[in-house]
Amino acid sequence: MNSASIRNFSRSLVIAALAFTATAGSFALTVSPAQAASQRYTAKLTTAVEAPTKKVVNGVLWNCAGDTCSGAVDGARPLNTCIKVAKTFGQVSSFATPKGEFSAEELQSCNAAA
Repeated sequence: MNSASIRNFSRSLVIAALAFTATAGSFALTVSPAQAASQRYTAKLTTAVEAPTKKVVNGVLWNCAGDTCSGAVDGARPLNTCIKVAKTFGQVSSFATPKGEFSAEELQSCNAAA
């Protein structure tokens, strides 16, 4: 092999290694379906539902019993999901995401938009 062929082979090898690393990295950052299903929103309703209720909100099944509703994280902004939950089941007194509880201001925005 001459030096030009060796350089081209080296470049190709480096590009292939970078592509492999990027692909492996993207798979590592992907959330598995099991992880996504375990991440849930929880809403406390101001007024309890009369009977256990199941409804689809943002493409996700929400279960409500008493004053507590929960549904899997749906990929939408939490505030948008809260608004749709409030429109479907009634005003919420708290809304929790995998990252924490809504502030009083966020709850006010949620209920006002519903």
